[in-house]
Amino acid sequence: MANNDGEVTGKHPGWPPALNERILSSMSRRSIAAHPWHDLEIGPGAPSVFNCVIEISKGSKVKYELDKASGLIKVDRVLYSSVVYPHNYGFIPRTLCEDSDPMDVLVLMQEPVLPGSFLRARAIGLMPMIDQIIEYCTWRTFQSMNYSAALAISIESEQKLGEKDDKIIAVCADDPEFVHYKDIKELPPHRLAEIRRFFEDYKKNENKKVDVEDFLPAASAIDAIKYSMDLYASYIVEGLRQ
Repeated sequence: MANNDGEVTGKHPGWPPALNERILSSMSRRSIAAHPWHDLEIGPGAPSVFNCVIEISKGSKVKYELDKASGLIKVDRVLYSSVVYPHNYGFIPRTLCEDSDPMDVLVLMQEPVLPGSFLRARAIGLMPMIDQIIEYCTWRTFQSMNYSAALAISIESEQKLGEKDDKIIAVCADDPEFVHYKDIKELPPHRLAEIRRFFEDYKKNENKKVDVEDFLPAASAIDAIKYSMDLYASYIVEGLRQ
């Protein structure tokens, strides 16, 4: 407290308080923060039960995503369509997919989870998805065809070009309402229809098409996670060699 002259008196021992050593260290040298993709362990139960970092909360219209350079969760955009994420959405640490991102996962549970949090999840299915599709057809006519047949156009082949962007469907391993689900076939059909419709529609107003294929069982999801774990390990080994 201060006296009439404005001087501080009655200081208790240890005043002023010592700076936290970690704060002091960060002021004197550059520190490296933990990176959720590389530093968080996937968990001893992987690939069936794994840690998952949540990027987007259930009910959010904001598309958050991992900033690979800093490890922070950044705002990518607000969705252009009038839809919100039906469940918590994030990624599995120490995995790598062919699009150079960690494996995506949609986690079914009762409550929304704050972006940047991590939880334990169990894989129950796989949603194969192709993002930003360009469709084209190759057409052919035959000189030997008669007139009427030549009027008919036959499709030689139809192909879809886009980026493979499969999603793991999982449940929170510590949510009593969802923990008993072991395979995606156990979910109500309407819930699966909602998930499919969200991913089919959420980029439409950006003039981007998404193709969602048939849901696959838990075994396929586990295989996909195992493959992404192996791909990540290969990436790390290659990086060490360089």
